[in-house]
Amino acid sequence: MHRIGLYPGTFDPPTNGHIDIFGRAMKLVDTLVIGVAINEAKKPLFSLEERVNMVKAECAHFNGPGLAEVKVMPMHGLLMKFAEACGAQMILRGLRAVQDFEYEFQMTAMNEQLNPDIETVFLMADVRHQAVASRLVKEIASLGGDISPFVSPDVKRALMEKYGK
Repeated sequence: MHRIGLYPGTFDPPTNGHIDIFGRAMKLVDTLVIGVAINEAKKPLFSLEERVNMVKAECAHFNGPGLAEVKVMPMHGLLMKFAEACGAQMILRGLRAVQDFEYEFQMTAMNEQLNPDIETVFLMADVRHQAVASRLVKEIASLGGDISPFVSPDVKRALMEKYGK
């Protein structure tokens, strides 16, 4: 059986925590679809096209035996509809803290009602990345702080350009 997993997110911007989850998720599936969400409620700093391109660039170094094929796709609409369209058997989600668990627990219960055949698999964030959130990285960057520990050099450069730093 060809296992397809979907890792959805806004990735505005992709952080080292996201990259860590990408790499670990690739060990669990044959194809990893990274769904870059259109979420206007979050008022993304980067356009959908910019975020898709950043995620593609961040995943470019992932290849080798035992790792999944990666597809980065813009995602819109209902998560479960997108998962069904991708042929995903599982949704992969990263967890950092208790607050993440509470939100994800509720989302999983709703998604299971929509399609009980698609499982949700949680991956705990590496200890080094548990406090890293895109929202905080953007705030630090906007105030001229050093975001090097939280994002790749390419993402740092893109953020600094957005903030004119």
